[in-house]
Amino acid sequence: MSSTSQEISLQVSLPRHVAIIMDGNGRWAKKQGLPRILGHRRGAEVAKKITIKSRELGIPYLTLFAFSKENWQRPREEVSALLSLLVEYLDSELPTMLEKEIRFKMIGDREDFPVEIQRKILEVEKKTAQFSQMTLVLALSYSGRAEILKAINDLIKEVQSGRLGKVEVTEALLRKYFYFPELPDPDLLIRTSGELRVSNFFLYQLAYTEFYFTDLLWPEFTEEEFIKALEVYKRRERRFGKVYEF
Repeated sequence: MSSTSQEISLQVSLPRHVAIIMDGNGRWAKKQGLPRILGHRRGAEVAKKITIKSRELGIPYLTLFAFSKENWQRPREEVSALLSLLVEYLDSELPTMLEKEIRFKMIGDREDFPVEIQRKILEVEKKTAQFSQMTLVLALSYSGRAEILKAINDLIKEVQSGRLGKVEVTEALLRKYFYFPELPDPDLLIRTSGELRVSNFFLYQLAYTEFYFTDLLWPEFTEEEFIKALEVYKRRERRFGKVYEF
């Protein structure tokens, strides 16, 4: 089936929210005999292609797990290079976001970043805030456990301060204290590089998410592979714990 035919067949069953763990940049660079940062740079190029393809297909939300809270433990030189690449990515992709009408949001602990990077992230968020057809979410210094703990502690502080009365903690109430409360749970999670784990990503939100794993390293991931993952998702029967009788 051609790429165009595949895309047409997807329209009636697209996931509302696709999340991707972009794994394998360093291993790809090593295979090529290149510095790790060049693997991350190639990965950023792939991220742009998948973002644009998502916009073309009409996927409302795309979340890319770009930098985990644990990634701060990597060698200082690599972390510094990744931060520089992040700024470069935001600067270079802002025109595309404006042209394609893509809203940008960040989830994660902003305070972990230098002030100038926090300002850059906020700048891109503000300049794209008016768009509603698609939202690109970057998970930066993100931890699923930390997000849950943050929500619980913020909720406790609200009650202790008197801003919130004594209430039953419901799922809807807890979600209000997540990094991006209106972000729907992922329908599809894609992970590259052959790893079969979620690595502290969206621990609360993945309860009924469909998973797609591929051995391809992230720099090898193509738009065709992305459409293949969407086709696999399309064939899944999502019951959410229910039983359907035929």
